[in-house]
Amino acid sequence: MIHEAFYNGTCPLDEPLTVPTRVDEQTDKYISLKTEESVKSYYDENGYVVRRNLIPHELCDEMLRNFKEEVKPYKGHIYRQASANPEKHKFTEHNYMLNSILNLQSVSSENFPKFKSNGLNVLSHEAIQHSLNTLMGEPGKLVQSMYFEGNPATWAHQDCYYLDSERDGAMIGMWLALEDIHPGGGRFYIYPTSHKIDIRKNGGDFDIAFNHDRYKVLVKKIIMDFDLKCEVPMLRKGDVLFWGGKTIHGALDTFEPRYSRNSITGHFIPESTRFMQFQTIVKPLQLKKINGININFPKDLDVAKNKAIFKVETTFPKAFQLAKKVAIKMAVK
Repeated sequence: MIHEAFYNGTCPLDEPLTVPTRVDEQTDKYISLKTEESVKSYYDENGYVVRRNLIPHELCDEMLRNFKEEVKPYKGHIYRQASANPEKHKFTEHNYMLNSILNLQSVSSENFPKFKSNGLNVLSHEAIQHSLNTLMGEPGKLVQSMYFEGNPATWAHQDCYYLDSERDGAMIGMWLALEDIHPGGGRFYIYPTSHKIDIRKNGGDFDIAFNHDRYKVLVKKIIMDFDLKCEVPMLRKGDVLFWGGKTIHGALDTFEPRYSRNSITGHFIPESTRFMQFQTIVKPLQLKKINGININFPKDLDVAKNKAIFKVETTFPKAFQLAKKVAIKMAVK
């Protein structure tokens, strides 16, 4: 779960950035990574790597169709990434869904049959599994996913503050571009080598529930103190960016709002490890094996018990959210 306060800024130091509009394939540093060893070496050194054309364009196009036909017209509540609460769609001035979907593998099959089915095919794709095996040294399992159309402009952060493997920093995120991501639509940014820096853990006067701003300020200070440089890779349809749980990253503001940024994010941990939330709570997983990889189905709305909880959340939202916030504070103190 990642809270709404997570989204209220731009590149953390408002530094001037040159956002590339194209990359010459002959000089593309990611294209030059020809072997699995070179991919792993680049990832270990920089805390991230881009794999070009990893997912077939046909599968990307199918996901876009499923989203536009099944999800976009839907009038009901869906769990959202920024708050982890059920919300109805919020749209930008150009009619892009701004509040991204949390855990597309757990949406209702009754309401979103093709979107859920093909989303699972993307998240379990053999090319993603192979890449995770290369980077982790063992198979991965999915603990969380998201779907974006509009851009909520993510401030600089480490994923490990919110969710991680029990082996600190071993979680790997992946960001798949379902379309060519225009520079004005809100590109993904990253701080290479930031994964080598230890930052305060969640809890005490840095807990996410009531003291989240202190952590945000600390991340900015780390960037300044270590003179970290922001990179903004150009991503086209089918490209996937992988990054480590301790690597500082985010999403730039949208400065040309007529452009969308349709994309899928997944967070994976090594198969041999347990899932940690807020660096304190060992979170049990609801795993199902899909196409050979274990996938977590939290609050799966195909399950009757979860449908009942969802009904309570949407009927008494303020009371439910306050109780959840207090429970988080108690768990990470």
